[in-house]
Amino acid sequence: MTEIICSGFGGQGVLVAGMILADAGMEDGKNVTWYPSYGSEMRGGTANCNIKISEEEIPSPYCHQLDILYTLNDAAIDKFESQVRPGGILLVNSSLARKDRVYRDDIQVIKVPATDIANELGNARGTNIVMLGALSYASPDFDVTYMRGAIDYFFAKKGKVNPKNAICFDRGVEAAKAQV
Repeated sequence: MTEIICSGFGGQGVLVAGMILADAGMEDGKNVTWYPSYGSEMRGGTANCNIKISEEEIPSPYCHQLDILYTLNDAAIDKFESQVRPGGILLVNSSLARKDRVYRDDIQVIKVPATDIANELGNARGTNIVMLGALSYASPDFDVTYMRGAIDYFFAKKGKVNPKNAICFDRGVEAAKAQV
């Protein structure tokens, strides 16, 4: 079972990123859960979601020992870093994280300037997609080619096709490759 938390500010697309991960797992025939937490936190406060993907039944949607922590800001790192299992992956949006931050030495930390990349590519709402590219490359639980297609499929089902998403995804993959 793969346990993931996506976290950041409301409006950054962390819930959408989680939905994409859950949808990709479901389309691949796996059992999935997606458990959001946003309430009064939307639009600028902290928002997050727990995602589990498994071949087996999933008894609870809540994540306890994270394989992957996908963060888009410092508050997300502060809140969830302690839940990453030793050997797990912490994805950091280095565009918004403190430069002097010290991370645990028993986890793999991948810093991606996701907000900067998305803005540079003219897709300001693509920060979450850049990070999904990095996640797909960094984790052995995800296939880069499959995830790239899963993102396109997710948005196509909603009638929202944006060719810049693929470019954002690819740049996230490149950023992770440089560190793994």
